[in-house]
Amino acid sequence: MKKTAARKTPKTTTARPRAAANTSGAIVKPRSLTAAAYEMIEEMIVKLELLPGAAISEAELSARLQIGRTPVREALQRLAREHLVSILPQRGVLVSEIDIKRQLRLLETRREVERLVVRCAARRATEAERARFEELATEFDVAGKQNDETRFIRADKEFNDLSLRASRNEFAAGAMGLMHGLSRRFWYLHYRQAADTPLMAKLHGALARAISQRDEAAAAQAMEALIDHNEAFTKATVSTDF
Repeated sequence: MKKTAARKTPKTTTARPRAAANTSGAIVKPRSLTAAAYEMIEEMIVKLELLPGAAISEAELSARLQIGRTPVREALQRLAREHLVSILPQRGVLVSEIDIKRQLRLLETRREVERLVVRCAARRATEAERARFEELATEFDVAGKQNDETRFIRADKEFNDLSLRASRNEFAAGAMGLMHGLSRRFWYLHYRQAADTPLMAKLHGALARAISQRDEAAAAQAMEALIDHNEAFTKATVSTDF
């Protein structure tokens, strides 16, 4: 029987966008409500606060996140494109199930496309983006040393998004954008069994530093090491009862 309740209430329950100053003092345009809703719902799914197979509704999420139903609906449509939810006529929205074979097929695709993404990012990233990659490498170091999975998950999300922007390749970015959430959720489900946070953080840190240093070959090699580990990790997992 499908579970319909979320595991716990997320720490962040408000999403009113606010303008903020960047390091140069310029005002940065606030996130849209749709983007805010997407980020929070995506994290809830990845961190299994919304369980695989769970039925969710726009009204429930709107009340929980304190965001209107239209931004929530638009966020769910994006999550459906990323295969994290299914929108079923007359049945509502279901969080997608987790499947090991499907995960391995996803990793096959990631290996080829993400190698291109990180090489392009190493070649094309701006100086500001390189600086942020170096900061994220440090963030991964701290997450690994502290064994802090939440810190790692958030740094990983920013790293993925930054890599896609820095690659300046909309076709590769479009393909990869559909895969990151599924990969992060699968890892979150099983990482405690393998005490995997420190190693994953180390692998991501090496990749972020290679990009920051404009080293395409090192970035590609670091990505291969990361995907090799993810494949071994996936094959070693066992079914988990929710």
